[in-house]
Amino acid sequence: MAKSNNLKSEKGIELWEKAKTIIPGGNQLLSKRSEKFLPGLWPSYYKRAKGCEVWCLDGKHYYDFAQMGVGSCVLGYADDDVNNAVKSAIDNGSMCTLNSHEEVELAEILIEIHPWSDMARFARTGGEACAIAVRIGRAASGKSKVAFCGYHGWYDWYLSANISNDTNLNEQLLPGLAPLGVPKELANTALPFNYNSLDELERLIAVHGKEIGVIILESQRSTPPEKDFLEGVRDMANKIGAVLIFDEITSGFRINYGGIHLSYGAEPDIAIFGKALGNGFPISAIIGKKEVMEHAQDTFISSTFWTERIGFVAAIATLRKMKKKSVQKQLIHFGEKINHGWRKLAEKYGIDIHISGIPPLTHLSFAGENSLEIQTLYTQEMLEKGYLLGSAVYTTYAYTDEIINKFISDSDSVFCKIRDAIASGNIKHFLKGDVIHAGFKRLT
Repeated sequence: MAKSNNLKSEKGIELWEKAKTIIPGGNQLLSKRSEKFLPGLWPSYYKRAKGCEVWCLDGKHYYDFAQMGVGSCVLGYADDDVNNAVKSAIDNGSMCTLNSHEEVELAEILIEIHPWSDMARFARTGGEACAIAVRIGRAASGKSKVAFCGYHGWYDWYLSANISNDTNLNEQLLPGLAPLGVPKELANTALPFNYNSLDELERLIAVHGKEIGVIILESQRSTPPEKDFLEGVRDMANKIGAVLIFDEITSGFRINYGGIHLSYGAEPDIAIFGKALGNGFPISAIIGKKEVMEHAQDTFISSTFWTERIGFVAAIATLRKMKKKSVQKQLIHFGEKINHGWRKLAEKYGIDIHISGIPPLTHLSFAGENSLEIQTLYTQEMLEKGYLLGSAVYTTYAYTDEIINKFISDSDSVFCKIRDAIASGNIKHFLKGDVIHAGFKRLT
């Protein structure tokens, strides 16, 4: 089980500081930047990862109760079944002039899971999948404006929402995103509304209805859809002739075997998947109704590495194991177990917390104006005990009840320290570094 670690992982800290001088931002993904977890103290880089365990460059051992590869490794790191399938694909050639037959098999599997769909396209990242889906939706509808809620990646069509009003994306998960480099001519082509607010969507339609060709939203992220919300959005899309897209990049294959929209009986025109689909190997999918998807042929959507074999093979192996092992039930169980432990500790020490999200992606926040300082203290103290921890936990099939019990047990003394820090009125006095950065602000 987890053992106490000396807090500093010197090699990782030094390499991160070097990285920021030669890589803009330090790395390729905002969610993995060290300042988001523990500025100046986060180990930053890994040497090896297996199951839910991670070894940093200094050889120190941690259990991952943070992001599990930003939610991509639902089966656990270096899962043997998935890795063996990928190794076989590599030995037989991962790229060729001819096509990978596995892409046809993967398309058939996803269409079978989602009976409302008829066709599938593939890419390698969630952002690509969102951009492809929006392109197809615009081509099918013949209209260019997009009504959206939720987070849908870094592409121009999405960031353009902040050109006319730089706060448009603030309530969509990521505040403070600058649209620099996005053509200003795209202003007012992406129109935000809030989840569970049919009234807001109705107001957008009243003004822009004749121009809205796409409505895209996350089926569910934190808050469940209110009764008739998804159906209401479906009705509005039908009314104005817009293509309805459900973004399942984050939610897909965590609550059930497929998109979370299946649990609510709602049918989009297109659904998109990523993250959990390939257990850490790059693969994303765009599935949809034939009459919509065929419009992919009316525009240009093509890329060499979308044909590479490893992603298809990894996804097939991942889906087979998910189905065989009822993985989603375990993801939910582990999330609920963690939530129960947090609530009991908060009650024991009189700490005001808020837990949100679906159980397989549970989010802990502390109340009050010093919430970020408290979160930093929790992460700091748990790192010393051998855990990687942020504000959110993506659960993994690689957890065990024993590991989670130890995590909650080790959190007990930390919650006691948090109580004392709050009572002292000077939480920063308990910190060994800077306070974590909030949201996706500039970190360099």
